[in-house]
Amino acid sequence: MVNWNDKVKRILKSELIKRGITNVDLVKLLKEIDIHETKASIDSKISRGTFSACFFLQCLSVIGCNKIEIEEFESLLSIAAEPNVEYNKSSYGKF
Repeated sequence: MVNWNDKVKRILKSELIKRGITNVDLVKLLKEIDIHETKASIDSKISRGTFSACFFLQCLSVIGCNKIEIEEFESLLSIAAEPNVEYNKSSYGKF
């Protein structure tokens, strides 16, 4: 069975981490669009994964996230999804 709260929490946390945005930064960005949250309220919402779709979209919008990927099969141990990036390799196959 899918834990939807956990899934949405990991998606939001992942997008924040990819952009280097803290919850303090998120408070400031939301305030710019007249959404007044405290760091404590954001910490609590994200920790529980219980927030409205409206809040989720507001957060994604202010951090500049226009597209998200929802993977069907995820590791049960991951806290936040790792960004999908290719690492540069030298011509000898070493980093």
